[in-house]
Amino acid sequence: MKEINVTVTGAAGQIAYSLLPRLISGETYGENTKVNLKMVEIPQVVERLEGTIMELIDCGFEQTGSLSSTDDINEGVKDADWVLLVGSIPRGIVVDGKKIEERSDLLRINGGIFTGQGKAVGEYAKENAKILVVGNPANTNALIGKTKSNNPNQEWFAMTALDANRAKAQLAKRAKCDISSVSNMTIWGNHSPTMYPDPFNAKINGVSAVEVINDKNWIENEYLPLVQQRGKAVIDARGASSAASAANAVIDTVKAVDNVTRPDDWFSAAIASDGSYDVPEGLIFGYPLKSNGQGKIEIVQNIELNDFAKSKIKITIEELLSEKAAVEDLLT
Repeated sequence: MKEINVTVTGAAGQIAYSLLPRLISGETYGENTKVNLKMVEIPQVVERLEGTIMELIDCGFEQTGSLSSTDDINEGVKDADWVLLVGSIPRGIVVDGKKIEERSDLLRINGGIFTGQGKAVGEYAKENAKILVVGNPANTNALIGKTKSNNPNQEWFAMTALDANRAKAQLAKRAKCDISSVSNMTIWGNHSPTMYPDPFNAKINGVSAVEVINDKNWIENEYLPLVQQRGKAVIDARGASSAASAANAVIDTVKAVDNVTRPDDWFSAAIASDGSYDVPEGLIFGYPLKSNGQGKIEIVQNIELNDFAKSKIKITIEELLSEKAAVEDLLT
């Protein structure tokens, strides 16, 4: 078997609990790949990972390689091929006596975390490592991490696959079809309520989703809020944020990056803008992407955007620029 080194931060959290077994089972990296897994946590909870390691061993997967845990990010990302940055400080947590409620506070406190993680990844992970940021605010966390890594050969992504899966599910439900019939979904912009889940370029059985559904009012006034507010709806319903679906989206992203994209489809993730679609260069922005399966990721070009789409994309660009401005001192 070939081997791959994978690092997961926030490894004692709920998302990771759903994610970790699927990383070492052969599902994510293939049945012929042995996965050496390093789990990273903060000092206060890192001991919990001893039990997680016991469970992972007890799963008995043939693809399980070495399993280890640490509270040292430098040690955790050393020689990593894939770094999955799941951990972040969520809204509502009390830090130094202050409850983190405002997005500006969230940006600042996580900015400090991703400054350190970015430096560690740049210095200790493999030269061609791939990094997926899951912890929110994911796009700007990825921007900070990528900037601080100072390694142009490493590929940084922010996750939008959860939004894409939610968007596909809503289209499938409305069209009364299986979700596997929905393709070519793009989440433009930020992983936030300003995201634009593009229904006009999505397809249902190869036909424009908008044509199949044929309900302009639903598309423009109901569909977007359904997708944009789905995370909040999950929290309201279960009393906790998405975990299993978020873990699944991590796996979807890794597989999309590592495998050849079908000629008639693309996948959605946020990467550093090269100026495509008039997005300011350098912003970590959700795009339609294709992979050659060998580490080359390309933004799909020449997708037609109507005035409605352009107006929504403008909003999410403005939000990302505002977030960037709020952490500008961390980007130098």
